[in-house]
Amino acid sequence: MYGLSFIYRDIILEFLFELYVFYALITWKLNRATHFWLKMVVGFVCVLVIALGAAAAYQLCGQTVIGRIVVYLVLFSVTIIHTYLCFSESFSTILFCCSVSYAAQNLCYKLRLMVWCSGLALHLYDSWGQHFNLYYRLMYYTLFFVGIIAIYRFFFRHMVHHMTNWKLERQVLIISLIILGITAILCSVEDIYFAKLSTGIENQFPKVEYLVLRQSGNLFSVTCCMIVLLLTSRTIEQRELKQEVEYLQYTIRQSQRQYEISKDTIDLINIKCHDIRYKLGTLFAQGGGQIQLDAMEDLQRSIAIYDAKIETGNQLLNVLLTEKSLYCEQNGIQLSCMADGEKLNFMDGSDLYCLFGNIIDNALDAVKSIENQNLRIINLMVKSQGDMVIIQEDNYFHGSLTFRDGLPLTTKKNTDYHGFGMRSIRMIVQKYEGQLTTYANGDIFHLNILFSSV
Repeated sequence: MYGLSFIYRDIILEFLFELYVFYALITWKLNRATHFWLKMVVGFVCVLVIALGAAAAYQLCGQTVIGRIVVYLVLFSVTIIHTYLCFSESFSTILFCCSVSYAAQNLCYKLRLMVWCSGLALHLYDSWGQHFNLYYRLMYYTLFFVGIIAIYRFFFRHMVHHMTNWKLERQVLIISLIILGITAILCSVEDIYFAKLSTGIENQFPKVEYLVLRQSGNLFSVTCCMIVLLLTSRTIEQRELKQEVEYLQYTIRQSQRQYEISKDTIDLINIKCHDIRYKLGTLFAQGGGQIQLDAMEDLQRSIAIYDAKIETGNQLLNVLLTEKSLYCEQNGIQLSCMADGEKLNFMDGSDLYCLFGNIIDNALDAVKSIENQNLRIINLMVKSQGDMVIIQEDNYFHGSLTFRDGLPLTTKKNTDYHGFGMRSIRMIVQKYEGQLTTYANGDIFHLNILFSSV
């Protein structure tokens, strides 16, 4: 009647186009795998071949409901595999991204279908005539563009900034997948049977009852997709609140620990000052104004602790590293530091203090358990190379380390009160759009941080 032929192949291609648009919106900040663009292009070509083959098989097999469900499940699974190969992220992260994207795609499709069915019922498209295809495409892309903006504004924009190393609770992921599965099945059933009830053009019905049923099904699908998006958004909010609580608890524990370190450092200084006064008094009392060589060397060793003062060009870093150096001196730990602190002036003071405090405290925890005094060494370096600022820390450790999501797991038994230091370091690095890598080589732990100074 209107010259628009609904070919299933075109429907499949539209589905993939919309799905990959949302994939791009939610994954653009994820860590890309090596040869990303090659995998993206080759993988997309493979997905297209599978999609066209599935569409042809579906039409040859009689366009049944089960066949339609299988086609969408196969395409969704293939796109998940393609996305997983393109990014260096855990499978749960990719599955979450793909599930949310599918919910967004289906939400846009159903909202557009509701508008389309309403327009057909009101005969709004009767005047389009020979330009029907052109106007249909304009309406399609306009509604899709508006849907993209709305979904990104209210859902995706907040998600993408917290997607790296995302861990979705298993229960939430299962519930979301079940809801999406039900939606996909109902959509397939509706599309098949309502197409048979249509007259002249798909979704144009001879009875108003059919239109009401069609719109009710569309509304149900929209509700299901909204539930998935709202559920995941709420999960992210709860996760952030939980992280804030953990961070506050960690900060309180670190403050208590810092107090203990400061107290030990002050006690050490007081002891050394008392020893110096005592030795000076003894020397002048017994030496008659003459100081023996061995007594002078002993006195110099007592004063040597004040050589622990570290100059980096950053006053806050000077205070932190000097205090840590005094603590190391007291506990038989060698802290080697070469730091150009001026290169870190772009960081907020609290972030800088927390970053280096966590780095050194983690290293202290590792080396204090080593009995061999020659291995109780911490090396710290801050340098610039071109437009990059590089932070490197190395230390020996005893035992074995297990890594998960690029970070070492805590070796403490109580994981509720330990292990947050490394996560805190990663949070600060991500805040300044840096890169953090950690690994173990033999019995040496390595931490590297890369910031852009531009």
